Amino acid sequence: MINKIKLKSGSSQGQPNLEVDLTPITVFVGPNNSGKSRILIEIEKFSRKTSGQPNDLILDSLTFTPLSKNEIESELNKITQTPTQNESISEGQIIIGKLSSQKNQAERVKVLKDEVIRVAQTPSNNHWYSKFIDLYTLRLDGTNRLNLLNEQTAGDLQSTPTNHLSHLFLDNDLRKELRRIIYEAFGKYYVIDPTNIGQLRVRLSDTAPNSERQEKGWENEAIEFHKKATLINEASDGVKAFSGILTTLLAGDPKITLIDEPEAFLHPALSNKLGKEIGKSLRNSNKRLLVATHSASFLMGCIQSGSPLNIVRLTYKNGIPTSRILPKEKILHLMRHPLLRSTGVLNGLFYESVIVTEADSDRAFYQEINERLLSAGDERAISNCLFINAQNKQTVWEIVKPLRELGIPAVGVVDIDVLKEGGQVFTKLLDGSFIPQLNHQPFHSQRKSLYDTFNNTGVNWKIKGGIDLLNGEDKEACSNFLNQLVEYGVFVIQKGELESWLKHLNANGHGSNWLIDIFSKMGDNPEEPNYIKPAGGDVWDFIGEVKNWIENSNKKGIPK
Repeated sequence: MINKIKLKSGSSQGQPNLEVDLTPITVFVGPNNSGKSRILIEIEKFSRKTSGQPNDLILDSLTFTPLSKNEIESELNKITQTPTQNESISEGQIIIGKLSSQKNQAERVKVLKDEVIRVAQTPSNNHWYSKFIDLYTLRLDGTNRLNLLNEQTAGDLQSTPTNHLSHLFLDNDLRKELRRIIYEAFGKYYVIDPTNIGQLRVRLSDTAPNSERQEKGWENEAIEFHKKATLINEASDGVKAFSGILTTLLAGDPKITLIDEPEAFLHPALSNKLGKEIGKSLRNSNKRLLVATHSASFLMGCIQSGSPLNIVRLTYKNGIPTSRILPKEKILHLMRHPLLRSTGVLNGLFYESVIVTEADSDRAFYQEINERLLSAGDERAISNCLFINAQNKQTVWEIVKPLRELGIPAVGVVDIDVLKEGGQVFTKLLDGSFIPQLNHQPFHSQRKSLYDTFNNTGVNWKIKGGIDLLNGEDKEACSNFLNQLVEYGVFVIQKGELESWLKHLNANGHGSNWLIDIFSKMGDNPEEPNYIKPAGGDVWDFIGEVKNWIENSNKKGIPK
């Protein structure tokens, strides 16, 4: 029922506001406090009122899908209710109603039939049409999703089903499909129990029913079968949430469904399966599902389902909101590339920034430094940041580039021997950090000159002090060059390598051996006198410089 959403922000300040042509699934991703939950609430209110609210911060507008006269009449016929003895209606009015999955009771409203039909063909803000849309809008949060499979009234099974359990009870093929999904997830058989006469209950059985009659009948065989099965209300929250969401989407009839954190109560494998099964169920549907998630596993499942999909990343930093649609093919690259998949780079979608290092030892060290800055409340600390490692300095840019293409501030941290290799290797750094093509040749020339200058020192300049080996103009030239790279989020350790930090602790070894020694000498108990806390200079200031680039609203190196 919605074919387009328009937000109040774009990819950055000054860019056009984002407009999204909706597909069956739209997934909102981004860091904490970016507005993912908020936009679902605003979309729900807009849908139920068919107009925006004065306090909307993220959503600008929704555009509803026009329906033909036959389509809207068909929809109205499905939900037109017979007036009760206590209900009176005016000429031209009808009563429409559906059972609410959230309240487990029927919602009935009076509308002018001709008005609903007229407005549906050119949707706009209309009192009568909003009552119609409202019946088809469902938002699931962490609480109400656990009540989706509460016992429900069977109703008159010879007429149109009044709720999703009676629909499921009548539709054997649909119930069989749901039973397959639940069995694959939990090793239990999902069955509908009618033995509380007039009511329908969901149970989980250790064995599949041997016949339709055993599941749907009232004879002793059916009674004994259901008695041995477990009521869904006695299952874990994860089982209830997973089963309830799928039952509602498969057997219910919400046209606009909004789910906040569908991964709640689920471990990653189940989150992935939920995303995949939801995607499959909506693949050829005209329904609209809008989801806010923190789960890379759920997102991967949605993508793997093959369903048409939008991925929208929201951020809110220093009072500035941004929103951009993420190309599905670029997300697929993150999922399929062995290096990117193994480093969990897709998790970067849910952080404000990402720091990419050469190796795991580097990642662990810088992450610990940042944690100590955060614990001390130091202004140099980087909040909501993901630290991940590549396999070497060359592959750092294979991670940085796709993240930046998605609008995520990704920093590359490398040792000074990045200056050793030119040609395609250094070009990968320039491309990955989005340094303009016209500047590539000057950067290549400066790199070669600095490399020759370092070699003329006659020592291993990476481990013997880096830039401090140079003097006068040579040192200034090197500093200028490295500072140009900093402008593009490329941070080269000027004094050489990882092991050049916190020299006063006299840590020994290289790589993982050095990391073990430095961590030992840094201490692990903040109450102990040998515990190293943030100080001026050294690696503490280095992290502060990284933060400055991340938080610079005019930073270079991020595509618009």
